[in-house]
Amino acid sequence: MTDILTSSYVRTELTEPRRAPIKTTGAGAFFRERLFSTPFNITLTIVSALLLWFTIVPSVKFLIVDAVWSGTDRTACLQENAGRAVGACWPFIQAKFDQFVYGFYPAAERWRVNLTFALGALLLLPLLIPRAPAKALNSGLFFVAFPVVAFFLLRGGGVHGFFSSLWIDFAIAAIAASLLAFFLTGGVRNGWRSLIMCALVFSGVAIVIAVMGLDRGGLPIVDTRQWGGLLVTLVVSVTGIVASMPVGIALALGRRSTIPLIRVFSIAFIEFWRGVPLITVLFFATYMLPLFLPGNFTVDGLVRVLIGIALFAGAYNAEVIRGGLQAIPRGQPEAASALGLSYWKTTGLIVMPQALRHVIPGLVNSFIALFKDTTLVLIVAIFDLLGQLRAAFADPNWASPTTLFTGFAFTGMIYFVFCFGMSRYSLFVESRLNAHRNV
Repeated sequence: MTDILTSSYVRTELTEPRRAPIKTTGAGAFFRERLFSTPFNITLTIVSALLLWFTIVPSVKFLIVDAVWSGTDRTACLQENAGRAVGACWPFIQAKFDQFVYGFYPAAERWRVNLTFALGALLLLPLLIPRAPAKALNSGLFFVAFPVVAFFLLRGGGVHGFFSSLWIDFAIAAIAASLLAFFLTGGVRNGWRSLIMCALVFSGVAIVIAVMGLDRGGLPIVDTRQWGGLLVTLVVSVTGIVASMPVGIALALGRRSTIPLIRVFSIAFIEFWRGVPLITVLFFATYMLPLFLPGNFTVDGLVRVLIGIALFAGAYNAEVIRGGLQAIPRGQPEAASALGLSYWKTTGLIVMPQALRHVIPGLVNSFIALFKDTTLVLIVAIFDLLGQLRAAFADPNWASPTTLFTGFAFTGMIYFVFCFGMSRYSLFVESRLNAHRNV
């Protein structure tokens, strides 16, 4: 009986050989799975390839292959003079490059703009590197000391007129900077380290005052109406981004406050600024705000624009941050309260770090939109990068059929580099903080 049962499971014929498994790695597998897996995907791949062919190839041909790279005026970019099809007129960019970067800033003083750019990059780079040391001190220098130094570098002037003597100026600036360094480096807990850092900051303040001549009237004053180009674009965008963050955080917390007056004020503020176009805000800040100020009190035009943009962007950031606050489980602040933590410690140490981590994509999206919206300052006669480009088109020495397209392509590449850089860095930060995980 056992032999009969066993023999019924013994195979007497060989099975048909199966096909070899399909390769799942390499370029062939990638194209097969991602691009040609179904008839619909095959159609999309072909259509996309045709679109890229009809856009990228002509762009490369216009910007590089058929481009004119040297010349002194518009004649070099004319087809009848070049004897061939003419693409981008890069001599126009070379001739107007300084105008695109500095605007109407005096040529003899442009070293101040270069120094400001260099200092900003030098202080910002360590903040972007996760493992860079002395983050607290570097943050204080970038967000507190650098704006003051940049103001006196770009605009000029001194501080001696605000106080009665140079020694009072020096003492106040040095004490403020030393206290800042003292607390940023750990205060009493770090002892000698904090004292040494205070001494270095004290010496640095003295050197800055001496080199910039702030006690003797400072550098020559350059009115903000002479600023322009990439300088204005960076000043407006960086100031708006940095200043709008604390405004947005305060408004987001205020909208969730249990105090009715604070909550109503925050809601009214947010809804008002989000319901008004940015162009209206710029017009109001530039032309109508001076009507509400006393006759002997004036505010610089660029400063008014910066304030308007900061408040406008802060209202939008408030709603983004509020979304992150609502994503925090209610049990976390309740547990912190049960442990005896105050409202501010709970918010600063537990709730807000997680909320900001959740809304990194939304915040960066707002920053990118703000960077591109800086072109609207042209409406109030402030010439940013795009405004300087439009002004350069009025030069008859460079009037040619391709000048317009070359200028817009150049500015488009600049905007793309900055926006793409912010986007990629936000992805790096999001991945590093594991923002996609539930906490």
